[in-house]
Amino acid sequence: MRDKSKKLNCKKNYRPNVAAIVLSDSYPLKCEIFIASRRDVPDAWQFPQGGIDEGESPTEALLRELEEEIGTNDIEIIAEYPEWVSYDFPEAVAKKMHPYDGQKQKYFLVKLKDNSKVNINTKEPEFSDFKFVPAKNIYDYITFFKRTVYKQVLMHFKQEGYI
Repeated sequence: MRDKSKKLNCKKNYRPNVAAIVLSDSYPLKCEIFIASRRDVPDAWQFPQGGIDEGESPTEALLRELEEEIGTNDIEIIAEYPEWVSYDFPEAVAKKMHPYDGQKQKYFLVKLKDNSKVNINTKEPEFSDFKFVPAKNIYDYITFFKRTVYKQVLMHFKQEGYI
């Protein structure tokens, strides 16, 4: 019992990260959100995201990660979630992401500029497929351990009148 309580009191190590809720270039006429399926985890759909490099601002990381993951950073930033949010990795993911227990993320709501082209066949592809889905259908796809954070962030942007 003593060892268990020690573990519960350990400070968790969260990886600084950015995430993008990417709206199609038809926004605001249509509110469709980009999601992509990870190559390394079957049926794990998510928003583009990635770590913040040393000395990089969240906005710089956002633009770099979008270019690396979806082949374009030709976007307009519409809004930024006002605080950092975090989530824990499931045990299987935590083993791969050692020494991190989870991620601390800064979320951005962005819109693809007119005629921007998404290309997931990048230098080091992370995704095997992508689609734009109506905001109301997003939870039909999103992997389980990210749902709570996604709901929190999407609800904020909905309450602010963006989606």
